[in-house]
Amino acid sequence: MIVLAVVLGLFVIVVFFNKADNFMEAGLSFLRLIRYLQIRLPQIIVQITPIGVLLAVLVALGLMNKHNEIIALKCGGGSVYFLLRAVLAIAVLLGIVLFLISEIVVPITISKANRIWLTEVKQKPALATRQKNIWIKGNRSIYFIKYFNPQNQTMSGVTLNYFDNEFKLSKRVDANSALFEKDKWTFYEIMEQRFNAETNSYDVQFYPHRVEKVDILPEDLKRVFKQSEEMNIAELFTYIQEVESEGYDSAAFRVDLHARFALPFLTVIVCIIAIGIAAKRKGQEGPSVSIALGAVMVFLYWVLHSFCLSLGYGGMLPPFIAAWISNIIFSCYAVFLLINAE
Repeated sequence: MIVLAVVLGLFVIVVFFNKADNFMEAGLSFLRLIRYLQIRLPQIIVQITPIGVLLAVLVALGLMNKHNEIIALKCGGGSVYFLLRAVLAIAVLLGIVLFLISEIVVPITISKANRIWLTEVKQKPALATRQKNIWIKGNRSIYFIKYFNPQNQTMSGVTLNYFDNEFKLSKRVDANSALFEKDKWTFYEIMEQRFNAETNSYDVQFYPHRVEKVDILPEDLKRVFKQSEEMNIAELFTYIQEVESEGYDSAAFRVDLHARFALPFLTVIVCIIAIGIAAKRKGQEGPSVSIALGAVMVFLYWVLHSFCLSLGYGGMLPPFIAAWISNIIFSCYAVFLLINAE
């Protein structure tokens, strides 16, 4: 708890100084910034608790190692696995607590935090969050998007309605899909209906793909799109079923679903790694070297985990593999360290 409080305090300080300028420019009070940090705490706790657990075990066992207590334990017929029992029990308990917090508390608080950041700090108009069937009003235009994927910035089932000064429909564009890249939207499988004043009817044309100028950006769609982190597992699973039943790609959301289960197991993995590292160090080194090695392990894990999630979002890895592969690799490394330590 001491290590967690220290790490949490450092994280909050970093977020405070990173966001303070934005709140001041928006004319918000200091108390509003404190409120923003307060409702961000559950998400921060979920993210940094595995790091706190790792550092706590390294410090505790490092001090034992410095005073030759681990050597005395082995000389008395004890085993490193004896130390592992209590540590793993705490790790499993913390993993369960983290899962419950991320499932029950985080979706509520992160939704409120995003609302403060977008509507009060960025001063953008509040919009109802939807996962699909999105309507957006533009400049003399109304857009309908059947489904938006925020990970790869694609739209599916798009209808663009354009109106003249008298609000009569002048053009309608229906597209099967659209991709945002290089600051522009490219639409695919297009049917365009343009009003012809001479015949008082609509001329229809088809295009395989075309760049269409629309006054919406992926950031605008993300504001009306309920993020996966704002949904609990039941909501996320239901949404995936609905998306797949309509024939759309849900790989990115399946990756997030599997990641919800993979993250709590990290507390167990880092505990085993910490015991393996601390038990192998020499007593004269103290806990500082072990802490440095542990920090490197955490950094490598998050790099690998983020990289694999990105591959999963892009469809290059199956969702289950993308979410769990880093846990599997570091679990093997943890077992290897523990065997060598014994």
